[in-house]
Amino acid sequence: MEQGHSRNTTAERDSADRYCRQVLFAPFGPEGQRRLLASRVLLVGCGALGSTLANLIVRAGVGFLRIVDRDVVELDNLHRLVLFDEDDVREGLPKAEAARRKLARINSGVTVEAVVDDVSHTNIVELAAGADLILDATDNFETRFLINDLAVKTGRPWVYGACVGSTGLSMPIIPGETPCLRCVFEDPPPMEMSPTCDTAGILGPVVGMVANHQAMEAIKILSGHKEAVDRRLLSFDAWTGRSSRLDVRKAFEQGDCPCCKQGRFEYLEGAFASRTVRLCGRNAVQVYPSRAGAVDLPALAARLRPLARSEPKLNPLLLKVSVDDYEITVFADGRALIKGTNKPEEARAVYARYIGA
Repeated sequence: MEQGHSRNTTAERDSADRYCRQVLFAPFGPEGQRRLLASRVLLVGCGALGSTLANLIVRAGVGFLRIVDRDVVELDNLHRLVLFDEDDVREGLPKAEAARRKLARINSGVTVEAVVDDVSHTNIVELAAGADLILDATDNFETRFLINDLAVKTGRPWVYGACVGSTGLSMPIIPGETPCLRCVFEDPPPMEMSPTCDTAGILGPVVGMVANHQAMEAIKILSGHKEAVDRRLLSFDAWTGRSSRLDVRKAFEQGDCPCCKQGRFEYLEGAFASRTVRLCGRNAVQVYPSRAGAVDLPALAARLRPLARSEPKLNPLLLKVSVDDYEITVFADGRALIKGTNKPEEARAVYARYIGA
């Protein structure tokens, strides 16, 4: 009994020491830290924004973080994905798992769960179970509108963030109190009109600027200080120094939002779900299998080895193989990333040719 009491006292003292500087900030204080330690967060995406967000909120002491990401760590990620290093690239680790391992060494008092998967209308309800807040670190409007649908329907706050080139956007969304994302952007912009990391590039500091704003607003909400939340849309261009905070209340008050005004949750219902997704900045397409079921990765590696340009990389989570002009990453659930094309139909043909219909 005395030993248990000693361990608890030590843990409490360690926690007090770890967070003492932010607790000293009077508006936050001990109660804000207590609330933060009791909170649960879903992070959708662990690329540039996601890895920075995960780093910030785990260091701040969020109690539980579930990270969901479909991709793997690549060399060209490292200029902006601050949580990863060259060892992660060499190991071919999924971003979610690489982040979990790194974060466990940063703050062992936070429970971090890694999910290597794509967020879709078929699994977002389960992935968000128990979450007090959702952080957006995605690269496409389809997933953001999906998050928005779930958040509005269940009354949970989330924080939107986006960046490309030298520009960034961020906005906290509190259903019932602020406009939702579809109040501001009713429909996604046409793909051919939308700059991406692949067409416009991305500067590393821009990522940090957006993620820090997202993390700050999330900490305000989770610590019980919604009154301090900046409810405007932050927009900036880091290259020119231009920045603005747009009051978007009229978008809700005067608009007829299909989501929060009309109660239509089309993305959550799968009305606009796609079976292929072009990936930002990767010249790659994600392809889903037509039939659900686990893939025998070692057997697939053996079948593709004679065709591969180099020895396939295999671990329990994925198989990576270079064939012809493509780099194919196959996950255990049958999903595949086809790198070397941004055309969905070409990616589906490559999938059928080398993995199966």
